[in-house]
Amino acid sequence: MPDVTASVLRPGVLAGRAALVTGGGTGIGRAIALELGALGANVALCGRRLEPLAAVAAELGSLGVKSFHAQCDIRQAEQVAALVDGVLGAFGRLDVLVNNAGGQFPAPAAAISPRGFEAVVRNNLLGTYNVTHAVATRAMLPARSGRIVNITANVSRGFPGMAHTGAARAGVENLTRSLAVEWAPFGVQVNAVAPGIIKSTGTDQYPPELLARGRSQTPAKRLGAPEEVAHLVAFLATDAADFITGAVIPIDGGGALWGNVWDLPDE
Repeated sequence: MPDVTASVLRPGVLAGRAALVTGGGTGIGRAIALELGALGANVALCGRRLEPLAAVAAELGSLGVKSFHAQCDIRQAEQVAALVDGVLGAFGRLDVLVNNAGGQFPAPAAAISPRGFEAVVRNNLLGTYNVTHAVATRAMLPARSGRIVNITANVSRGFPGMAHTGAARAGVENLTRSLAVEWAPFGVQVNAVAPGIIKSTGTDQYPPELLARGRSQTPAKRLGAPEEVAHLVAFLATDAADFITGAVIPIDGGGALWGNVWDLPDE
């Protein structure tokens, strides 16, 4: 595996900017927060548990990065509004939003209750909209500038085995394209990054055989690293990506192009 921790972006390229990373306390969110901070941005973090957020804030502090963190359930619009107010109070601006928070569990659709389906859709789709709407209307649209990056998944062939998150992530992809068109005249770029199987705390809940299968079905023959996703997100947050909007960029080692996504029964 190559050195996935090495960034090709210029040091300080995000100096003077402020970013918010939802779900920033663990896994991919943590890697994104550290990457943006290392490139000069002030970084705000939110999540449902304060302890991991505080740990990442301490890591950012050791890098000399100004940070802000707060507990927030993104499904609750009132909590999101208070979060955005807190970030603006801490930094005075908000230039980059990374909608990374989400959650799901592997299960065939017949085993997913309506309540379980609703919970995942509310978290992954409604939560993304709540944060995006609050950040855009309170900060980015008035400033006529901003970068929004949504973390989705490979759903182009459906998502058998996780139909609830597949439906939600497909909604986020469509939302990404819709907002990209509506907000481009205001200088706000909206893109999405679709990771394949990334070895992180987010996949610790998955059975080892599922990860082994994912590795074997990926043309690159390995799992991705959170830092690799962070590099791509950071690029989309820079001025170098100013003419990119409405894109959904896979980062999956070719996984979306190959492999079986679901075993079909004989009967």
